[in-house]
This record gives sequence, structure tokens and C-alpha cells, in this order.
Amino acid sequence: MKILITGSKSQIGKELSQRALNFPDWDWKFMSKKELDITDESKVKQILEEFQPDFIINCAAYTAVDKAEDATEIAYKVNSEGPKWLSAHLGNGFLIHISTDFVFDGNSPIAYQEEDGTSPLGVYGHSKLKGEKEIQDKANRYAIIRTSWLYGEYGQNFLKTMLDLSKKTNTISVVTDQIGTPTFTGDLAQCLIDIVLKNGITNGTYHFSNEGVASWYDFAQSIFEYAGKNLELKPIKAYEYPTQAKRPHFSVLDKSKIKNELGFKIPHWRESLKKVVVDIS
Repeated sequence: MKILITGSKSQIGKELSQRALNFPDWDWKFMSKKELDITDESKVKQILEEFQPDFIINCAAYTAVDKAEDATEIAYKVNSEGPKWLSAHLGNGFLIHISTDFVFDGNSPIAYQEEDGTSPLGVYGHSKLKGEKEIQDKANRYAIIRTSWLYGEYGQNFLKTMLDLSKKTNTISVVTDQIGTPTFTGDLAQCLIDIVLKNGITNGTYHFSNEGVASWYDFAQSIFEYAGKNLELKPIKAYEYPTQAKRPHFSVLDKSKIKNELGFKIPHWRESLKKVVVDIS
């Protein structure tokens, strides 16, 4: 089994590099942006023709949500053109692509299903949605995995930010009216490996996050509880913490489709968070 990981320095890429140790018989190729810029079609074509992967797991993405509002060109190149070139030169391989809850506008009263209408609020969401459409148009075999609120041991994320802030201040304000689900990168990585173990799944779009619902305030509160941090946590509204890009107020994802396809149980976000906090604290 030949598996190519793009964006190997990302949170998910690093998580997969650790999980790869459990599958020494597979031929893994981890490539960072410097080693494979997915916006360079000729380089993508060369690497795919040489390696001929059975699976590509595309972890490469432009994820700076606020900066994307100004860096429009690079956001679309990485999030739209990159998936297009991977799809166009995929051959008989299977592409697993990581997408986002930001393709939705957050106006749904219930968890989003895969077929629900999309309406991104900013450049990041628009560029990721365009990347999804490129894959649907050009890839022979693929799974688009939308996820949300990623955190883990590697890279920069909300968990790391909260723990860093707790070392500098005794009072932290966190938004309470944006609702979604924190997702542990290790659980997502296991989902991706399960797709490989099944030799691919039915072409289409799937939602994956941990189980449960939370606000950013709930998320922060649990982080400090599990880390044994005693500080003052102030709930604020999103308008009190203005950002350059709009964010969906509600982006809980319905996971029924992927659970039925893969036949596995997804941990609750609190269960996974507690384990991670204990490991890194």
C-alpha cells in the first residue's frame, strides 16, 4: 500500500506520521509544502507519476481564516487549485481530502448533513468549497471529509492557545455564542486510516467531528478543568471579539453517514479532550 501525505507539517499530517508507525508494511511518503507545493501542477504530476500512490491524504491547506480575507489569491491557490491538480493527476488512486464546517453559514437549527446547502461567509470557506467542487469534477475515486474545531498535540490550535494564556493571565474572555464541536486530530487521523484499511469508501462528502456540542466557552472551560487551572473565565458574545472574517454561529456536523459507512463509534469531545490535556500537561 502506497500512501502520500501532503501538508505533512500540519496538525493532521503530524498526527498521521505517528499513526504510520503502526503500519510499517505500508509505503508512506510524507511531503511538506517545501517538498510538494500542491499549487504547482508540474510538480504534482511528477510526484504522482513517480510514486503512483494508492491513496493521497491531502492535509495541505491555507487555514488562516482572517488573513485569507486579504490573502485571497494564495487561499484559492492552495485550497482550490491544489485539490484540482491532485484530482487531475490522481490516476487510479483514492484521494482523501480534508475540508471544513466553514462551507456553511451557521443558520441551521440542527446539525448539518452532507447534502445541506452551502453558503460560506468568507474567503476561507469559499476557497475550501471550490476545492470540494474541483475534486467532485475531476477525481475518479475520492472522499471529502469536512471537520471542525481541530486541536491536538501538534501545531497551533485553541487548546494550545488557552494553555499558553493560562500561564500569563488569571482572566480569560471566551466567546459563548458560536456553537460547534471540538475535534481531536488523533480521532480524525484514525478515521482516515480506517478509510485506507477499507481500501476506500463510496465516493462522496462526509462529515467527521467528535460527538457532542459545545461553545468555545464550553471548550475552554473543559480545558482548564482537565488541566487543573484555577482562573476566571468570562463569557462574551462574538460581537465583543470582532474578527476580520465572519464565522458561522452554529456548525455542528451530523456524522451518521460516515459512522454507517465505516461502522465505528466516535468518542465524545470531552472524552478525547481529557486524554489529550493529560498527555500534554
